[in-house]
Amino acid sequence: MPVQAILKYPHPILKKLSHRVEQIDQNVLGLIQDLVDTMQAGPGSVGVAAPQIGVSMRVCVVDVSGNRHGRDNNHGLLCMINPEITLRGGKIAVMREGCMSVPDYTGDVERATEITVQFSEPDGNRREISASGFEAVAIQHEMDHLDGILFLDRIVSIKTGLFRRKNY
Repeated sequence: MPVQAILKYPHPILKKLSHRVEQIDQNVLGLIQDLVDTMQAGPGSVGVAAPQIGVSMRVCVVDVSGNRHGRDNNHGLLCMINPEITLRGGKIAVMREGCMSVPDYTGDVERATEITVQFSEPDGNRREISASGFEAVAIQHEMDHLDGILFLDRIVSIKTGLFRRKNY
């Protein structure tokens, strides 16, 4: 499947609540492949959500295994349909986040360092995982997209927590 264009803020789809997937069909499987291809083509990308490519559905992909922050603690490629966080734990940490939909900025965001998330896989099986560290942060970031939330909405301090990206 082809790499898709990433919508940029302030595109209105990025601020909409996404619809649940009622049936996993060829359209959903094609969407997942588009998300994986787009994530892998993005510079330093560790995840993409369907709204970022213009599809208002509760589907996202995450893979932190190639990133130095997630290399030693990850579940590999996660293709998540209708994901739900059922538990947030650990400490709340402030981490610098970036986003392909907001390419000119990064920001300091508070996130839980441990989560449990349930979701359907592309084959329809339900799965539950516990994620921690960078992977937990990446999952929360992508799931925010499904609720119309950008990292800009979660910045700790607009005065001291938003940074112009030097290069992308």
